Amino acid sequence: MVTKDLEIGYKRGSHVEKVVSSGLNLQLCPGELICLVGPNGSGKSTLLRTITGLQKPLAGQVFLHDKAIESYDNKALAREISVVLTTPVQVGAMRAYDLVGLGRYPFTDLFDKMREEDHHIVRVSLEMAGASNLAERYVQTLSDGERQKVMIARALAQEPSLLMLDEPTAYLDLPGRVSVMQLLRDLAHGHHKAVLTSTHDLDLAMRSADRVWLMNRDGEVMQGAPEDLALNGSFGETFSVGKVHFDASTGQFDMNGKPSKQIALKAEGLDRIWAEKALSRIGYAIVETSNVLVEAKDSRWFLHQHGQEQGFDKLYTLLQALNGRGQ
Repeated sequence: MVTKDLEIGYKRGSHVEKVVSSGLNLQLCPGELICLVGPNGSGKSTLLRTITGLQKPLAGQVFLHDKAIESYDNKALAREISVVLTTPVQVGAMRAYDLVGLGRYPFTDLFDKMREEDHHIVRVSLEMAGASNLAERYVQTLSDGERQKVMIARALAQEPSLLMLDEPTAYLDLPGRVSVMQLLRDLAHGHHKAVLTSTHDLDLAMRSADRVWLMNRDGEVMQGAPEDLALNGSFGETFSVGKVHFDASTGQFDMNGKPSKQIALKAEGLDRIWAEKALSRIGYAIVETSNVLVEAKDSRWFLHQHGQEQGFDKLYTLLQALNGRGQ
């Protein structure tokens, strides 16, 4: 899929009401997972709707296999592009298997029964989505994570070359979000699908994506590996607001501002990693030498200051002492 000088936005009749973004030259290749990220209102959903053919562009074109997307009829387009939307689907008393079977509609007539080939593809799609064990369950009994896997299986049953998802992790807990993103990586890398997903989870996008399309508040789209966009300052410029800023050295958001105090830390391995995070959170910068020292020793924590040593079983109580709230 390629866009050429694409302009997206909204118009009423022949009058253009709003241009969201223009001059977009984007490419999505088989075997690649791309995450579309950006602030609320930047135009991510508008871009997805336009490149999937659900919304007409204001100018420019979207090409699929060197053909303009508007030259495809609905069924032909559904064989190439499958879309998974954020809104939960209300399907009533339907088994997961039957819901996935709806993905075969581009290949069957409305009133035709599915052929054995169609049933085979449904079973394979469920397996690819890690949802074979859910086939006989009724959809209304599924958890949000299970339902999302079934919806991805339905999309795969269309046998698309492109799979596009709008916030597929929106209603999921952390393990569910990680599981879905791992699935999308597997579909891109293991099954040579072109996968594009929008997400608000920047950390998960940076860990999962081959490339990121970063859409800023002005509608500009910057493309690159997550590491490139961190190094060139694009993430920081797009997401830093007020006291919250993107720290390119950690790849995370910092809500604490500049450290106001200094402390020395004597610890190794995981103890050091998590102690640094905890001390940073309460406003300390780690330095080589300081009149205040935190030490990890024999599965305990020790605070050295004012010539005295205090011992703690937990980091939490040590932090309380540093903040002057007792042991």
